[in-house]
Amino acid sequence: MKLKIFIIITLCLFLTLISEANTLMKDNKAIILHTNKGDITIELNLEKAPITCNNFLSYATKNFYEGTIFHRVIPGFMIQGGGFESDMEYKATDEPIQNEAANGLIHERGSIAMARTSDPHSASSQFFINLVHNDFLEHRDKSSQGWGYAVFGKVIDGMKVVDKIAESETHSKNGHRDVPKEAIIIENVTISP
Repeated sequence: MKLKIFIIITLCLFLTLISEANTLMKDNKAIILHTNKGDITIELNLEKAPITCNNFLSYATKNFYEGTIFHRVIPGFMIQGGGFESDMEYKATDEPIQNEAANGLIHERGSIAMARTSDPHSASSQFFINLVHNDFLEHRDKSSQGWGYAVFGKVIDGMKVVDKIAESETHSKNGHRDVPKEAIIIENVTISP
């Protein structure tokens, strides 16, 4: 009888822990990009993009983004950062992650998504913030042309800062186009529970 009670109590505790873990995974975290142009607060969607969000949080907790820049700015399209320092030196990254573009999140104005190469599963640290609804970046199918780019959150405060960054005068530097002439630096990142 005591063994049955022990098993029931243990099972109840286990189910409670699983429920709490699922609740935590569904809760969205906010991160603040503190830039030399102002703060951008982004809500991460851990429920729909857990791999991507945890990847982004991993880089943030390691202070990887400190000193990186928004190195690609295209008005009417997006601003991109998270991979280069102000001298346009590329920062070494962790292994690429699985593309979660089929998660139902869309490339609406203010959404944040992972940048990648032509390989759908090549995203690592670089991200971009959409300035408009870029529906051509959405997931259509699992072909190399149709995978799309994984959205994993949205700007909830600081779109004025994003728009100010988008107005930056750009040029070519070290073989890269659309680089702001004045460095737009991510000075640090704050993670809110």
